[in-house]
Amino acid sequence: MPTAATVDAVRTPLGRRNGKLAGTHPVDLAAHTLRALVERTGIDPELVEDVIMGCVMQVGDQGLNIARNAALAAGFPENTVGTTVDRQCGSSQQAAHFAAQGVMAGAYDVVIAAGVENMSRVPMGASITPGSMPFGPEMLGRYPNLVPQGISAELIAEKWNISREDNDRFSVQSHHRAATARSEGRFEREIVPIEVTTDDGKLLMTEDEGIRPDSSMETLAKLKPAFKPDGVITAGNSSQITDGSAAMLVMSEEKAAEIGLTPRARFHSFALAGVDPVMMLTGPIPRTRCWSGRG
Repeated sequence: MPTAATVDAVRTPLGRRNGKLAGTHPVDLAAHTLRALVERTGIDPELVEDVIMGCVMQVGDQGLNIARNAALAAGFPENTVGTTVDRQCGSSQQAAHFAAQGVMAGAYDVVIAAGVENMSRVPMGASITPGSMPFGPEMLGRYPNLVPQGISAELIAEKWNISREDNDRFSVQSHHRAATARSEGRFEREIVPIEVTTDDGKLLMTEDEGIRPDSSMETLAKLKPAFKPDGVITAGNSSQITDGSAAMLVMSEEKAAEIGLTPRARFHSFALAGVDPVMMLTGPIPRTRCWSGRG
């Protein structure tokens, strides 16, 4: 069985909601990373047998198979195919799984796995049309108490006794670590700078917008709970609304050797897990156990 390897991986800087990337169409955002893979590796786009792209909100600017549209926008040959997958928060990870599994099965020699989301232009929940209900009466009969992610996070904090201070402390540590990594240049190889247009004119965006090096327990303590009046989840300790795209070039080790490219990583195993949809954010717990062989 062929071994699936990652040859290179790139991403745009990550933009904040209504930040520097808000004016960039998601097709162009994704195309930027596809072009970067070709330029950095020197691979002939004709060799790319599929572009598999994760995208949750496949509507509006991100509708009608954004993977195929991005490949064409990137200048790939017209015979390049693409498909867009949705596994919610794990969509681009699933794109990587499908790409690697296709290589391991012998269906692909060369494939690109990618992901894109411009949440400023296509906000969370945009794919739910007015008056519709995506769950259906039978699912709602089984789970009558479905909640949004913010409330799910509050339920998790309550179940495991995670305090407001615990959440804030983790957030501060995360921002400080990210700021340190940025100052040490640890993101420079993966980030592909992108030209953006702002109120101040055109500029080259080279860094993530969401890192807050001055974050502190004192500043976070001033924020009100975002989802529940007496809750512990705030805008300061929640995940950011983000605009961005990423792509990775996946191929068999044999093909990499044939065209003179050096693999950077190999796919060894894959894991998925489903959980109670009310506690939707706990999925990584059983998935990690499955991956490590303990599940």
